[in-house]
Amino acid sequence: MNVNKNSYTIGFACVMVVFVAALLASMSIQLTPLQDRNIELEKKQNILQSVGVFVDRDESEKYYSQFIKEELVVDNNGNILPGSAFDIDLGDELKKDIKNQNLPLYISILEDSSECYIIPLRGKGLWGPIWGYIALKEDINTVFGAVFAHKSETPGLGAEINQSFFQEPFRDKLIFNENNEFVSITVKKGGATEGSMHEVDGISGGTITSDGVTDMIKERVGRYIPYLEQNKAVEKDSIIITNLISQVNG
Repeated sequence: MNVNKNSYTIGFACVMVVFVAALLASMSIQLTPLQDRNIELEKKQNILQSVGVFVDRDESEKYYSQFIKEELVVDNNGNILPGSAFDIDLGDELKKDIKNQNLPLYISILEDSSECYIIPLRGKGLWGPIWGYIALKEDINTVFGAVFAHKSETPGLGAEINQSFFQEPFRDKLIFNENNEFVSITVKKGGATEGSMHEVDGISGGTITSDGVTDMIKERVGRYIPYLEQNKAVEKDSIIITNLISQVNG
């Protein structure tokens, strides 16, 4: 075989291309289950973090079953639908008309036996998608905790949304005002108004990402208002009944 011929060079290159492609395809098939598993564990880790349970990714499976008691799917009218919240791909749902969207919702039982309602979030940052989870206390108004992440925001600027200094100020903020109107939470450029229960400090130099977080929370949490209002009413009735029983027994 004349290795100096062009036909030999071309043939050899074709064989190598086919071989490398087959090798990469085989590796991809073998690694996909591991990648999917890591994504699943990281998702559970982030959900737990929103209710103050900080664990390593590999430990998230064990603690998830301890703290997350329900994985609901609701519609835009607050009705509970068949299915599990964990199986919902929010990126796919956002491509649908809101009337057809499946809204995932997690209910956590904390160590003091109180409940938290965890709402998955997804929106747009400066360079790509941003996402996270926000947990509401039993009053369905007060934020217990929030966690955010991103795909490609600017390091040192918008990328800081995944840092504790940005996430912690959301704790104990309110999504309804004194008139029981949904006002959400605003990430305010230049700093939150002193004493405001509906604002947190924006990220210096990360205005577009900060605005993206504001829009994401308002749009996503707003979709759950029918369900939240129904459960606020149930919670209020439960408190009234409990008070009446206490008065009678007293």
